[in-house]
Amino acid sequence: MIQVENLTKYYGPHPAIQDVTFQVKKGEILGFLGPNAAGKTTTMRTLTGFMPPTRGTARVAGYDVFADSIEVRRRIGYMPETIPLYPEMTVRDYLGFFAEIRGLDQKDRRVDQAMEICNVGDRADTLIGKLSKGYQQRVGLAQALLHQPEVLILDEPTVGLDPKQIIEVRELIKSLGGERTVILSTHILPEVSQTCNRVVIINEGRVVAEDTTERLTNRLQGAERIFLKVQAPGPQVAALLEKAPGVLSVEPKGDEGFEVECALGSEPRPALASAVVQAGYGLLELRPMGMSLEEVFLKLTSNEEKA
Repeated sequence: MIQVENLTKYYGPHPAIQDVTFQVKKGEILGFLGPNAAGKTTTMRTLTGFMPPTRGTARVAGYDVFADSIEVRRRIGYMPETIPLYPEMTVRDYLGFFAEIRGLDQKDRRVDQAMEICNVGDRADTLIGKLSKGYQQRVGLAQALLHQPEVLILDEPTVGLDPKQIIEVRELIKSLGGERTVILSTHILPEVSQTCNRVVIINEGRVVAEDTTERLTNRLQGAERIFLKVQAPGPQVAALLEKAPGVLSVEPKGDEGFEVECALGSEPRPALASAVVQAGYGLLELRPMGMSLEEVFLKLTSNEEKA
């Protein structure tokens, strides 16, 4: 649905992004991560046609973002970090105004649908200036959905929200995946781990990683880690687990727990479970252990780590 190749943008002599390349599949929710000033917003603005790149290409639904800008804009809904709201307008009037600007047919129906999706129908006749921050974010998202776009680009959609509002907006974004392709730009890592199918991490204007969180973890660790909890004496179980195919090391964790390090691609869980059960021990827990997204992020974006 989205193909970005070697996208580069200079502000004078200073590069904001350099050779940014990634793809987003139809119906996927992609987390676009990076520290402040990493190039996230520049990439989003370039994708939406807000400003041209210095070089490189970007395509949405097969249309070039710059050569076919109008066609791309018909297919993209954009929610910027600072939403252009008009506090003196009601929610319904605001959405109707944007529906008219877009030249949409059946404006009232489009407005009602967008309010229903974003759960702001009960505030339709409320002045936007009287709404909470959470409801204002929902109104901004409703505006991005008015024309029923195939692609949604959301720049820091939960910034400034309280925990309850964050959960509400997160669930709303998750509900939009599948039918629509979503790029979620943020530096709030829990949002990505709980919302997105895949992540792209950008640092100092360059993409430093692109994959699922689990695969990034395994690549950075150089091995896969499995946690087991077994109802049996420790030394016997440790010796048993060490004999399983692909196992590199076994480290006891507490009274009944074990951390097993395995070679990448060995898929050790079936063999580990079988070994424990066949020995007559009780298998209480078996799960993969990975670095947290925060650890992955820091390892990929830390200047000290790179040095």
